[in-house]
Amino acid sequence: MTKLPDVDWSKLPAPADDGGADHLRGLALPSIPLPSTQGPHIDLSTLAGVAVVYVYPMTGRPGVALPENWDMIPGARGCTPQACAFRDHFAELRTAGVDHVLGLLAQSADDQTAAASRLHLPFPLVSDAQLAFADALRLPTFTAAGLRLLRRLTMIIADGRIAHVFYPVFPPDQNAPDVIAWLAAHALKARRN
Repeated sequence: MTKLPDVDWSKLPAPADDGGADHLRGLALPSIPLPSTQGPHIDLSTLAGVAVVYVYPMTGRPGVALPENWDMIPGARGCTPQACAFRDHFAELRTAGVDHVLGLLAQSADDQTAAASRLHLPFPLVSDAQLAFADALRLPTFTAAGLRLLRRLTMIIADGRIAHVFYPVFPPDQNAPDVIAWLAAHALKARRN
């Protein structure tokens, strides 16, 4: 592949909706504190107001190869473009009524801290390295290079309850604008911070 901004999404396999997220809308989040790149653990179930949690498989590390054939796994490629899109649209998300933006993946907190710093993210990444949160919600997963990874999806949460789910997410760099459009069309009743 070429540089991240030059990704031609039409050359990558799009993920199909396998129904793996159909059960999520309306669920209350489980109380599972997760390590955060911005301080102590975060319990997503206790966040007041509207939260956008984008779930993605893996953040690449400079100098470390991604799993073999990563680009050919439907929906795998695009973690950095997705995170950067949420970064670039952060002010618009806040204006649209979002109190919290968080990225969630099944990598270590150390990997995520490095990624958050490298990408200049104004919001935290949270680590579900043990997949406790993912398993409690039965989030869709896949396996690559012997690793169990999360499939890309985005949840809009109002006071700890899932109001909407984007799944599958493709192309990932358009996810933040899609969330903003959905928020503009739907009034969420949530406590404000």
